Amino acid sequence: MSHSERLSALDAAFLDIEHRGAHMHVGAVGIFERGPLTRPGGAVDFDRLRAHVGSIIGRNPRYRQRLVTTPLLGTPAWVDDDRFLLDFHLRHTRLPAPGDLRQLKRLAGRVFSQRLDRDHPLWEMWIVEGLEGDRFALIAKLHHCMIDGVAGNNLLTTLLRGTPDDRLASEIAAAHTVPGAPAPSWQARPAPGPLALLGRELRHRADGLHHLARMAQASRAVPGDLEHRVRELVGGVGSLITRALRPTARTSFNPPRTGPHRRFDWVRLDLAELKAVKRALGGTVNDVALAIVAGALRRAMQRRGIDTDHMGEIRALVPVNVRPPSRDGALGNHVAMHLVPLPCGVAEPRARLRAVTATMDELKRGDAVGGVAALEELADATGAGVVAALFKFAGLVRAFNVTATNVPGPPFPLYLLGSRLQEIYPLVPLFEHHTVGLALFSYAGAMHVGVAGDWHATPDLHDLVLDLEAEHTALVTLAGLPPRTAAEPAIATYN
Repeated sequence: MSHSERLSALDAAFLDIEHRGAHMHVGAVGIFERGPLTRPGGAVDFDRLRAHVGSIIGRNPRYRQRLVTTPLLGTPAWVDDDRFLLDFHLRHTRLPAPGDLRQLKRLAGRVFSQRLDRDHPLWEMWIVEGLEGDRFALIAKLHHCMIDGVAGNNLLTTLLRGTPDDRLASEIAAAHTVPGAPAPSWQARPAPGPLALLGRELRHRADGLHHLARMAQASRAVPGDLEHRVRELVGGVGSLITRALRPTARTSFNPPRTGPHRRFDWVRLDLAELKAVKRALGGTVNDVALAIVAGALRRAMQRRGIDTDHMGEIRALVPVNVRPPSRDGALGNHVAMHLVPLPCGVAEPRARLRAVTATMDELKRGDAVGGVAALEELADATGAGVVAALFKFAGLVRAFNVTATNVPGPPFPLYLLGSRLQEIYPLVPLFEHHTVGLALFSYAGAMHVGVAGDWHATPDLHDLVLDLEAEHTALVTLAGLPPRTAAEPAIATYN
């Protein structure tokens, strides 16, 4: 029997808004100790890694599926790829000597500059040898239509383990001891033909309208419930649109077009220090992180000669997790969006943090998240492209200047076949008219910040990374913590 799965309205929107310059893939760079994965000759045991990744992919069908388009209606769906080859997606390379972090960052930028091929499952994974310090790296790239930050975190904990004991993974890999042995076998389910795809989409929309009608009828039976749902939808979406229509500052960070080529850089901040700042100065860890971002952008704009006191509002798109607990292990996107004014015009770090906290408290009291979630449910039920239209509208009116996302990760170390993951830096895509995106991921006592930049528009990207470190240090000092010693660097080397 044929099989297909339609994409949600939000997942489909990430396909719809992608173009030559604005790639909609997310990703990460992980740095591992070689340890147990080292062969006698010193190389990483790629065959064991390949067998392990193959076993994980075998349990996650989405990574063996490609996209098809429904005739007439244009809605996308997933079908099994009967030509799937693991070796097309899992790649192996080596840095030239000396194999420093600068070279790794440049390689990551090149990998992230390439759009994923929609004729194949939308992911790549690169194993990178030759990294200094007896380490190797893993560069992962997945299309945003497959995954959000929380789902990516869940995938990470599927690929990795919370213990260095790799006996289970070794048993899986034991069947693939021959170099180049085939990946675990699986049987692709037949893909539906064009008419079957069209029929399924029409049935889905009819069922969705019927579901909405039943919900409306049930709401009418509860006094005030229907009115509340309508107010939540209209109020939330209206609030988001009203905020989007407020003009943002026009700066060199927001050019007419976004180029296709990327720089990628990073910084690692001490999570205990961020929590100490929160306790001493108020707010949440997320508030502290956004205050650091605001201060770093202020420094970067001043260095470019921008008058930060009279430039207008700088606004960040901040995704908010709305994934229900029952969907924690599922792929796809379950996020709503906040448009957050960043106080880049405020000179004093403590005042910036207070401004961020006040803004976030106000947004949390509002109904924008619930309204957008309701709109996504409506779009899923009817097949309407309103989510993609909202994204395009946001780009047209320049509703935000930068994306800043913060995803909580595990507080304990993770291991890949016994090799410890030392650091991991996430990638957020650049939307049209954007040249900088920041993604934060907490892991094992540190806040890992990945910074993506348009190659031609951000030759000073590493300076922004240094600005993040400087703003972190400023808040730590205000919180009364002792200064970091020279033996405790928080930043990586130049990109």
